Amino acid sequence: MNTSVTLAGVKLKNPVMVASGTFGSGIEVSEFVDLNRLGAVVTKGVALTPWQGNPTPRIAETPSGMMNAIGLQNPGIDTFMKRDLPFLYDYNTAIVVNVVGKSEEEYCGVVEKLSDTKADLLEINISCPNVKEGGIAFGQDARAVEHITRAIKAHTTKPIIMKLSPNVTDIKEMARAAEAGGADAISLINTLTGMKIDIRKRTFAIKNKTGGLSGPAIHPIAVRMVYEASHAVSIPVVGMGGIATYEDAIEMMLAGATAVSVGTANFRNPSVTMEIVDGIEKFMSDNKIEDIKELIGGVKE
Repeated sequence: MNTSVTLAGVKLKNPVMVASGTFGSGIEVSEFVDLNRLGAVVTKGVALTPWQGNPTPRIAETPSGMMNAIGLQNPGIDTFMKRDLPFLYDYNTAIVVNVVGKSEEEYCGVVEKLSDTKADLLEINISCPNVKEGGIAFGQDARAVEHITRAIKAHTTKPIIMKLSPNVTDIKEMARAAEAGGADAISLINTLTGMKIDIRKRTFAIKNKTGGLSGPAIHPIAVRMVYEASHAVSIPVVGMGGIATYEDAIEMMLAGATAVSVGTANFRNPSVTMEIVDGIEKFMSDNKIEDIKELIGGVKE
């Protein structure tokens, strides 16, 4: 029984990854999760310089998920490369470094520094506000998506995954723009913009007023967008958004995802990725599926 998949030229032992920002760099959860069993570890987003993030409170629970406005707090690329990245070198799993920035120069600076590391892939979070364009996220304008993708590709030889925002009119347009810019893969969806108000305090539950909604509530939206994006491009798709069970993961693969990332569910159950890996293997055995690639895009029209 073969559970391995190939993502942008990198072989993963299975399609189960973790979503950036929900797993640290693996250090915090290594006592709960056998990192060697994961297809890949995706690190928390890292910028060229340290980011303090947003003021608190910046997390709020919702009936079927959570909202966050962490603000991509991170120690900066130099500390990350010295302290966090080497930890993953001791494990037999693919390493995906998530990159953030507020300008083209910042993104390119980070990927240049990562070029000589053992990172296998770079995931580029283009939901960051482009400070030179009045704060609109790179990922909300197709021309900006293509431009930043092409610029980053010129500064690294490592495969890049462009992480797409769902807060757009047409996800297919953004997927095509990333492919046109030279992306080796795309990942989606990032969080949906939401708001929560405490009716007793009459205040916003999150200091930032708005935050990114994640968890089971967004899963059907994510499945739809992964299906649309995977049929719009020829590069691999990493599906994410509300995956909490092996059934969710398989559904995402049937929609067209080559691999899947588990995010919010890690907070509720730190061992959830191990359960999903086991569940996929059992599903394949029970249904006499010899190669997991049979599932990718396998939904019947």
